[in-house]
Amino acid sequence: MSFRRDRFRDLIRRQLDLFAEDEAELLQEADAAERAYDASDRERAEEAYGDLQLVREAIADRLEELRDTYASTLGSDADIAYAEAFERAARKRFPNLRAEL
Repeated sequence: MSFRRDRFRDLIRRQLDLFAEDEAELLQEADAAERAYDASDRERAEEAYGDLQLVREAIADRLEELRDTYASTLGSDADIAYAEAFERAARKRFPNLRAEL
């Protein structure tokens, strides 16, 4: 891993830690929605999946807002590197959101 990619690692880890703390209720809601979808019968599956997608999209939107807010403080080369590093770290930290991120 290059220094260029590593330079944001600690910052992003702290950002994601704070996000997980600040958005704990929303993350728990996503876990509950996923369990409800997994436990749903055929008749309820589509609605349960829609509920799950809504909460996942809300989480993804908040992560994107966090990423974009910080990226806007950087120069054009750094904002791209930061955004890419943030997305990799967020996908790793929140693997159930991969499609949304």
